[in-house]
Amino acid sequence: MIPASTPAVPTPDLWSEDSIAAYSRERIERGSKSFATAARLFSPDVRASAYMLYAWCRHCDDEIDGQELGHNTETAATAATAERLDILRARTLDAVSGRAVEPAFLALQTVVKKHDIPAHYPLDLIEGMAMDVRDAPYRTLDDTLLYSYHVAGCVGVMMAIIMGARDRATLDRACDLGIAFQLTNIARDVAADAAVGRVYLPSDWLGEARVPPAEIGRIEHREAVHGVTLRLLAEADRYYASAYHGIAQLPVRSALAIAAARRVYSDIGNVVREGGPEAHGNRAYVRSTRKMAGLARAGLDTVSAHTVGRLTRPEPRAGLWTMPQSAPSV
Repeated sequence: MIPASTPAVPTPDLWSEDSIAAYSRERIERGSKSFATAARLFSPDVRASAYMLYAWCRHCDDEIDGQELGHNTETAATAATAERLDILRARTLDAVSGRAVEPAFLALQTVVKKHDIPAHYPLDLIEGMAMDVRDAPYRTLDDTLLYSYHVAGCVGVMMAIIMGARDRATLDRACDLGIAFQLTNIARDVAADAAVGRVYLPSDWLGEARVPPAEIGRIEHREAVHGVTLRLLAEADRYYASAYHGIAQLPVRSALAIAAARRVYSDIGNVVREGGPEAHGNRAYVRSTRKMAGLARAGLDTVSAHTVGRLTRPEPRAGLWTMPQSAPSV
């Protein structure tokens, strides 16, 4: 993890693009089996860039959350410090300016340069982490959606750029998928987040359910909290549905990989639904057999998107949160 003072680090010339890619692949294979499975469907060039983007995202997330590859090593209060955030922001700025020296930031630097990714997208992710550091409140669904953009939607946009997307309409659909992923994460991790003092469910929804945010983990509120969680998953489904219409604009292999991630990840929400209130506090996992079924459905989605989808007008994004116009097409 990043210490208070910057240590001596290897010089950039010790890291070739191949070694950065190998480092990044190891991070994703250890940190996210679901994403690693979907990433294997990418072409080799896109897959390498996806690994490198993930390595940087994972590193930043772990630093803020006091984790190692997504596993807790500290409490949120200890981990999420302004000092760590400042260092991450400074090193991210170095990366987008071509001055990175550490592997995770060299990975970002390589991807940004190779695919001409605007600097504000990586910095948008850092802003999401700043929301955690300053303990931002989530009073309404819009607050939760804004956070979801900053920690996942902007990553979806960067992934779309890596896959060759440049038009605003396709980037909006990619953002929708990232937001859907994050809403699913929030629904899955309600109890775990509450245990470290974080509540991302909209507080007005909790108020309607008569659940004080500080009491989310109490047994007597399980049914009510599950009801709010189901409401959030219904919102996630709207974004998953919108994201489908971006698949037709991607190359076939990329389209298949994204369709697979969409199917497998949305099934996490189904597991949460099926678990009911009694499973509150148990992390939801998608079993291998269900993942394989999701991959099969993803194949059908890809065929449909690249045939019928290209001949029909996509459903409008009516009522969905949209990233600011300051985040233009590239």
